[in-house]
Amino acid sequence: MTDSDENEQQMDCALDLMRRLPPQNVEENLVTLLEILPELTEDLLSAVDQPLKVRQDSAAGKEYLACDYNRDGDSYRSPWSNAYDPPLADGSVPSDRLRRLEVAANEAFDTYKELYYEGGVSSVYLWDMDDSFAGVVLIKKVNDGTVRSKGSWDSIHVVEVLEKGRQARYKLTSTVMLYTVASGAKGDRQSEINLSGSLTRQDERELPLDDAGAHIANIGRMVEDMEFKMRNSLQEVYFGKTHDIVNSLRSAADVVETQSRERLQRSLVDQLKGRKE
Repeated sequence: MTDSDENEQQMDCALDLMRRLPPQNVEENLVTLLEILPELTEDLLSAVDQPLKVRQDSAAGKEYLACDYNRDGDSYRSPWSNAYDPPLADGSVPSDRLRRLEVAANEAFDTYKELYYEGGVSSVYLWDMDDSFAGVVLIKKVNDGTVRSKGSWDSIHVVEVLEKGRQARYKLTSTVMLYTVASGAKGDRQSEINLSGSLTRQDERELPLDDAGAHIANIGRMVEDMEFKMRNSLQEVYFGKTHDIVNSLRSAADVVETQSRERLQRSLVDQLKGRKE
């Protein structure tokens, strides 16, 4: 086996392991993994989705989300001021045309997250490519306002855009990381319920392109549809499964109701037998 094959096998195993571990511990687990496989540092950092970090743009007076897509070295670019923090003289920024589109997209998704999330933080980053451009839409909502429950929702929507005259092809890769904890009536950790997981889905569409601003509407529609589907999937997989497990451990119906149902069933069986005889 060559070194390249060995590294590829190690990478596959590392990613498979990260997918199986709780998303709320992804940073801690990733650090441990990088200590074991330092030669895969760059590949793992770019491949593993981590919970989004909230930073403050002091110049614009607004919060923004930090991730690998707006990082250059140890600095992060704000979508509001287009400046890096800590300051970076030669940091990568989008072209003037793309920057105008980025500003409009941030305003649009700032409204989107208020409508669907009733708060939280959103950021949109775009970057130039040889044949067109790509970008990422980030949304984070944290709920830690109550003693008995807390949770977080992180959406990462990476989109590749290929312009073809009056049409554009969009390839969307979406990842949602969900973490929620509900404690017992007295905050007892023994009665704590911890639900967490991540989900990744892809979509590809070819949509009309009347003008440059149509990109925002097209991407927004795809993100909206994808989040709706992924929310339903998460609800069915995690909360539906939890409901099934609880019901298998203890019936939701009381004893009297269960006994009454059993008597009715026996009565119907006896009547059916009598008819057959």
